[in-house]
Parts: sequence; C-alpha cells; structure tokens
Amino acid sequence: MDKKPHYSGHRARLRERFVSSGEDALQDYELIELLLFMALPRRDVKPLAKTLLARFGSLPELMSAPHHALMQIEGISENTATAIKTVTAIAHRTIKQELSQKPILNNWARLMDYCRSTMAHETKEHFRIFFLNKKNILIEDEVQGSGTIDHTPAYPREVVKRALELGATALILIHNHPSGDPTPSPDDIEMTNAIIEAAKPFEITIHDHIIIARNGHTSFKNEGLI
Repeated sequence: MDKKPHYSGHRARLRERFVSSGEDALQDYELIELLLFMALPRRDVKPLAKTLLARFGSLPELMSAPHHALMQIEGISENTATAIKTVTAIAHRTIKQELSQKPILNNWARLMDYCRSTMAHETKEHFRIFFLNKKNILIEDEVQGSGTIDHTPAYPREVVKRALELGATALILIHNHPSGDPTPSPDDIEMTNAIIEAAKPFEITIHDHIIIARNGHTSFKNEGLI
C-alpha cells in the first residue's frame, strides 16, 4: 500500500487547531498554509507559505500584493494567485458592506480598517472618495484617480461634479502615501483646500481627508487642517 504523504497528518492537525481554537491559535504562515491547502491539495505547502511571508514582509502586504507579483514566486500558479486575491476581495467587500449599513462617522474604526487593507500597501498613489448622503450613509466608494509613486492628480471640479451626480452632501477624501509616511505634503493641503472651496457653493461638506500609509494614517481634521 502507498504511504500517505508526510504532510497529510500536519494538514489535519492544523485544520483541527483552527476549528477548535480559532485564528489566534495559528501563526501567520499557518493561516497561509490553510489557504494554500485548498489551492494545492497534493504538496507540502509550509515552505511555500513561509517563502510568501518572507518575500512580501507581512500578511497584509502579501494579501495586498498584485496578481502578477504573486505569480513571480516559484510554486504560485495563476489559480493559486487568484485564490489568494479572492480571499482579499471577500474581506474588502465584507467591510465595505458593513460600512454601508449605518452612518459612517459612527463606524470610524471600521472605515480605517477598510482604508488600511485596501490602500496601505499600494505601490502607487490612489485618490479615493467616500460619497455620503444627508444621514452620512455611504452612497458610493470610488477611486477617482491613480498616479505615480508620489503624486495623484485630483481635480476639484470633477470631484464636485461627481458628488452632484450621486446626490452626495458630504465627502471623505482618502489617498495613500507609498513612501510609508502619512505626513501631508504642501500639495496635499493645497489640493484639499481647493476641493473644500469648490464644494462650498453646493453645500457639500468635506468631513475629512485621510492619508493612509504603511506606518499609520493622518486625519486632516484631527490635525486642524480642515
């Protein structure tokens, strides 16, 4: 009779530990193993899980890595990369749907979770807007523009135009700093003030502008910049 692969017992024990004790009982690489079990049913995935974690530096950076970057790792096929990105997409959509169910200003911690998971590890700047109604319920979450590693163009008239199209009465502006430093630049401050001025005649409120980075985030409102 053929012997079972040495890793089959390990898989069973890891699954049992996850089910009985929860995610906190597992290290990051072990959670990655559980995911890889489904995509790669016939191989020992522990070395690959550790390689992925070492290559990308952390679990958040791994899950935020682009599809093509994942496929550069030996042993990661298109199907496996898609499986990883699918889990990331499900997590993002879950948080987004939670944010849509009650006033977003009352769910600020969850909003920051969403922004960090979607933007903190991006390699280019992205300018995002949360469009809110009179009750501060999320109408739409849109990326308005993407730029280079240190610049994203934002056009106040286009921002206001889109807000009017959606019937939004308030906005939260978000963009990321790939450098890892969330400190606002003079251009960030100037752009924010221009959007505030463009929105005033239409009684559209800018609640905040958040800069997201690997090393934290900065709120213009908390810093007295709005």
